[in-house]
Amino acid sequence: MADRTLLTDGERADLATRLPDWELAGDQLRRTFTFANFVEAWAFMAEVAVIAEDLRHHPDWSNSWNRVDMAITTHRLSGTDGANGAGGLTHLDVAFAEAVDRLLEP
Repeated sequence: MADRTLLTDGERADLATRLPDWELAGDQLRRTFTFANFVEAWAFMAEVAVIAEDLRHHPDWSNSWNRVDMAITTHRLSGTDGANGAGGLTHLDVAFAEAVDRLLEP
């Protein structure tokens, strides 16, 4: 499993190439997915839920009819207790985004 260590500046710079459909917004990766209808959007969310449980990493997301808006960030880094709110963009976030992207491959 990917770890919860922060991406380096170079790794962050490579995200535009590695994850071209995702937007880097501060310490979040964001993407909007659009489907033909609500049922397809909901089915996609069910598949993402399996990824989230497997990785033990869950997106912030919302659904409105045929659209799913998703934001990914790590709220607690490796080796921290989370009490100080330490978080950021990590290798786990990238692994999650890549797994989600694979759901959409033909």
